[in-house]
Amino acid sequence: MTVTPSEPGAAKPAGAYLDHAATTPMSAAALAAFVEHAQLTGNASSLHSAGRGARRAAEEGRETVALAVGARPSEVIFTGGGTEADNLAIKGIFWGRRTHDMRRTRILVSAVEHHAVLDPAFWMAGHAGAEIVLLPVDSDGVLDLDALRAELAEHGDEVALISVMWANNEVGAVQPVREVVRAARPYGIPVHTDAVQAVGQIEVDFAASGVDAMTISGHKLGGPTGVGALVARRELALEAVLHGGGQERGVRSGTLDVPSIAAFAVAVREAVAGRQERAARLAALRDRLVERVREAAPEAILRGPDPVVRPQDRLPGNAHFTFPGAEGDSLLYLLDSAGVQASTGSACQAGVPQPSHVLLAMGVPEAEARGALRFSLGATSTADDVERLAVALPQVVSRAQAAGLVSGRAMGGAA
Repeated sequence: MTVTPSEPGAAKPAGAYLDHAATTPMSAAALAAFVEHAQLTGNASSLHSAGRGARRAAEEGRETVALAVGARPSEVIFTGGGTEADNLAIKGIFWGRRTHDMRRTRILVSAVEHHAVLDPAFWMAGHAGAEIVLLPVDSDGVLDLDALRAELAEHGDEVALISVMWANNEVGAVQPVREVVRAARPYGIPVHTDAVQAVGQIEVDFAASGVDAMTISGHKLGGPTGVGALVARRELALEAVLHGGGQERGVRSGTLDVPSIAAFAVAVREAVAGRQERAARLAALRDRLVERVREAAPEAILRGPDPVVRPQDRLPGNAHFTFPGAEGDSLLYLLDSAGVQASTGSACQAGVPQPSHVLLAMGVPEAEARGALRFSLGATSTADDVERLAVALPQVVSRAQAAGLVSGRAMGGAA
């Protein structure tokens, strides 16, 4: 198998960086755009020449992002990142729908959504009278469409919105977004999708998909942190979450971060333009990683759609494993000390590690879900990164399993 080297432009992180799904390095072109505009003064809302220059740069960025994702410029609402865009979608669409129809109280979300969608949805249940329905997924993390259709058949006139991510951030499962839209359309229900992980890895076309709102984020595709966008149809009823100067169609007030927007636009354009070549390279590298992990740790279990049987259903840069008998945090820290950076994919609240809600929704037993590691590839990933992981993994897994046994005995004694 031949795996091409990393793409030129982005600075390669130290060691083997296998956590691109969390944050991927800024591309050289995006960084240059950021620096160029950061040296200029001007508020995009000001009417003088400096302000008009800033506005021009922001609008050019808006046009670039729209063209890359199959949207109209007027549909791009800049935000401070993916989390803000998801909050605007969940809260803004719910309130917008309730303004016109008080019966619309139900929010349908897949059980494997990112917490940037789940948490605002449950916040709405506690503060705005929403009813949350978690839609089940199969053992690969793919949405159960029959369950969605059954829910709509029974409660379609009560649903305010549906939110299903384009691709899962943990196990890489690509979701049937267009089928969700087809199921929702007869009931007049708007559909939001978090496409943060999808743009630049698989084909994403806002208009062709039929969704009403879509979240994208800069630092997942070679842009800066702290900038993203909610792409939303003009006719969508959307209430503001931030109030102030009335920027961004009146639904997202705040001074536009022009340097970040300019860099974000460059990154989106690059990511989409180079998608096919990058996806092929990452898929080959991912397949090599899966092969080497299985050689180094035969007991490891690949989670998510099988990349050989169902390659179209999995992100090309994602490989997610559980390691029986080992705690994910132990694996993470031991790998880090060996110069390999990855992610557990689990939430940590109040300092207490919790198994991934994604894996639990897939039916993975809690004990197994605790031993999870996600390896995600990006522009700077190389075959050397994979080999460094493979060399370190046997000892790391052995030590993590030993630590798990000691921890288990301690817990048993405490009980």
